Amino acid sequence: MRYLIPVCLTLAVLPNAALSQERTAVKQGFELPANSGKKILLIRPKVSVGEQSTGGLFEANANWTDNARKNIDAALVKKQGVLGNTILISPEAYGDQALVSEEYTNLFGAVASAVVNYQFFVGNRLPTKKRDNKEGVFNWSLGEGVGNIPGAQDADYALFIYNKDAYGSTGRKLLQLVAAFGPGLAVKSGEHLGYAGLVDLKTGELLWLNADGAMGGDVREADGAERRVGQLLEEFPGSVEAVEKAKQQ
Repeated sequence: MRYLIPVCLTLAVLPNAALSQERTAVKQGFELPANSGKKILLIRPKVSVGEQSTGGLFEANANWTDNARKNIDAALVKKQGVLGNTILISPEAYGDQALVSEEYTNLFGAVASAVVNYQFFVGNRLPTKKRDNKEGVFNWSLGEGVGNIPGAQDADYALFIYNKDAYGSTGRKLLQLVAAFGPGLAVKSGEHLGYAGLVDLKTGELLWLNADGAMGGDVREADGAERRVGQLLEEFPGSVEAVEKAKQQ
């Protein structure tokens, strides 16, 4: 696992030009009723915030990331009451246990990125996923080892969140402006990417995924983080919002 993570992490943080709007998928046959008695382990979110250089490279900003992480954590606490089932916060972990949690958080980001590229957009579908061309088939996994994450023994599912924000630098914005007047040139300034996924802690199967490559809300601010978390957990299985939508249908 530890040898695979660097490769997976590289995949997870690559800019995704194809992901231009929110997409959601649920594993065929999976349902999570509200108040089912199931327990969901909330894994510490993966949060990266920085600047997009003139050349398009991501340059992390420690202060922005720290503020965003605190704001997102606070927004998640507020959101717990409407998610429809019991939410458990992942315990503090140290040493090898902390490494296991980090590895699977990174792996989730890589798998979610693969889903976006090779499941949501049929033209890019992996040869091994040809069977998933049928409507309603969603078959991805993090592996059974996910059950080794600290706190997993007390829960049924794990909720993973991956969030990356790259705010366009002045140079990048100027390049975008210049490119707008060039023949056939397109330069994107900024990247606001988010994934939220529910994973079965016994099987490792990815049961639900919500992905958006153009998220709103400035996570460096408290109200912006609340908006972001609301988007990430939109129509979360068993949530008040999901139940109300089901009634309307």
